[in-house]
Amino acid sequence: MEWIDLVAAGTAVLAGAVVQGGVGFGLGLIAAPVIAMLDPGLMPGAIQMVNLTLPMFTLAVEWRRIDWRGLGWALLGRVPGSGLGALVVVHVSAQTLGVFVGLMVLAAVGLTARTLSVPRNGATVTGAGFVSGITGTATGIGGPPIALVYQSAKGPQIRATLAAFFLLSAAQSLAILWAVDRLPARAVLAGLSLVPFMVAGFLLSGPLRRYLDGGRVRGAVLLVAAASAVALIGQSVLR
Repeated sequence: MEWIDLVAAGTAVLAGAVVQGGVGFGLGLIAAPVIAMLDPGLMPGAIQMVNLTLPMFTLAVEWRRIDWRGLGWALLGRVPGSGLGALVVVHVSAQTLGVFVGLMVLAAVGLTARTLSVPRNGATVTGAGFVSGITGTATGIGGPPIALVYQSAKGPQIRATLAAFFLLSAAQSLAILWAVDRLPARAVLAGLSLVPFMVAGFLLSGPLRRYLDGGRVRGAVLLVAAASAVALIGQSVLR
């Protein structure tokens, strides 16, 4: 990447890491659209490289709070979802998928914010993992479906469970992208060059974590999910 593009993308990654370090997800919503606008050829490989490394820092702090049962259901849905996401990358318009999923997430946020409470059970978590696999592999933004299911959980459990899910999901997505020849070396190198910005963002996220854990995490999850949907729609329209 040119140095000015690296600074721009790195700033977006730093900001996204602050948000994800506090809420549990959000890196993709801020960084993915910026990277896609700077150089579409780097997506989704570059952001998946960052997605692979950030969860390691969260898990180092909060791994004891993982919901292992929920994680298993989410990964069960994620595996076939990733395969479908790879087909989208190769054969289907990612723009159409991005707009559709973005609108669905906005609708889900609106419903859960006012009227509906999403039950957290095997069916809903597996379904959320499936949708996350599609959107995460195809666009680099896979957090909102899982986060909406976990919105009523405590902050540490949300962050730890999503971190474990994102770590394994990013590794799976990178393997699939490589298998379908959609992971160029320049995307991998660009992603690695953004890791120092990610580390800085995570280190700065401590105060936000403490603030949200004071009973504010559900509102933050809904806000970030809505912003993710808008970012996904914008990324898809501008791509």
